[in-house]
Amino acid sequence: MKIQLSHSYNDIISLENLCLAWQEFIVGKKQKKDVQIFSRNLMDNMLSLHEELVNKNYQHGGYESFFVNDPKRRNIHKASVRDRLLHHAIYRLLYPFFDKTFTADSFSCRLGKGTHKAIKHFQALFYQVSQNNTHTCWVLKCDIRKFFDSIDHEILLDILKEYILDKHIISLLENIVESYSVGKGIASSARLGGPPRNDNVGLPLGNLTSQLFSNIYMNIFDQWAKHKLKIKHYVRYADDFVFLSSDKQYLENILPKVKMLLKEKLKLDLHPNKVSLKTLFSGIDFLGWVNFPVHRILRKNTEKRVFLRIRENPRPETLQSYLGLLKHGNTYKIRERLLMEYWVCEY
Repeated sequence: MKIQLSHSYNDIISLENLCLAWQEFIVGKKQKKDVQIFSRNLMDNMLSLHEELVNKNYQHGGYESFFVNDPKRRNIHKASVRDRLLHHAIYRLLYPFFDKTFTADSFSCRLGKGTHKAIKHFQALFYQVSQNNTHTCWVLKCDIRKFFDSIDHEILLDILKEYILDKHIISLLENIVESYSVGKGIASSARLGGPPRNDNVGLPLGNLTSQLFSNIYMNIFDQWAKHKLKIKHYVRYADDFVFLSSDKQYLENILPKVKMLLKEKLKLDLHPNKVSLKTLFSGIDFLGWVNFPVHRILRKNTEKRVFLRIRENPRPETLQSYLGLLKHGNTYKIRERLLMEYWVCEY
């Protein structure tokens, strides 16, 4: 039997938890217009939200839809401030519990993890498999097609019910999960030319809860890879994951099993153009970097995006942000060019 969440519905909706969630939520957002409007009558708004939750008549609102290009075009859905406040209140109690159930191979949206840790772990696994770069290491790299748009609500809620016995918490989570569907706030997406949506599929890029839900969803795959497939060398970051082995045939043999598990258990598909099997000497494009045995270089389209941004926004904080990114790879010449570009644009 799986471990059970000890927090109750009342723990999540308590005024204390809502107040603590608000303090976390407003970090970096105090100048946002919608946050300032909500703040003008903060206690009234918070009490109103609390009362709706106590009376079990809270209903998640719709979303504001917009696009970002970082680097590929993504459709972001932004909930109202009151709904995002609730997301934080839920997250701050559920994340610590669920994080304990995740494997060490998962690096996305977890404290103490992240892209840089994932790449370092990938490199460490390479040295293990290649016996310190003395043997060939094969890498099977996979990417899930339209990951967030393909997460099945029914499957997700069934997984949540295995860990959460409190029916009121499940009802609240169901309210949030099913808020992202046609006729419940996504009409704006259709007006902006977005594809028609399935009412029972997809999580919005923009909800804090979506980050947690996606890891809970993919934990099924992580656990299977570790305990059923018994793969020793594996790294996953969101919908990108890699398997490493000295045996090419072994990786070829597990690929159909990976596809079948994702399809049958999670209703997910691998992107047909983003599955590769090659050695690290050929360069593995993983998490924005092209990785080689003893060095890594920035992906070309990422490099172009960095220079485009610095031309459009030549500010010190933008420069420092990119210099911080570039220090994680072999980018001396790019950093020199970036500094020159910054000074030219600045003056």
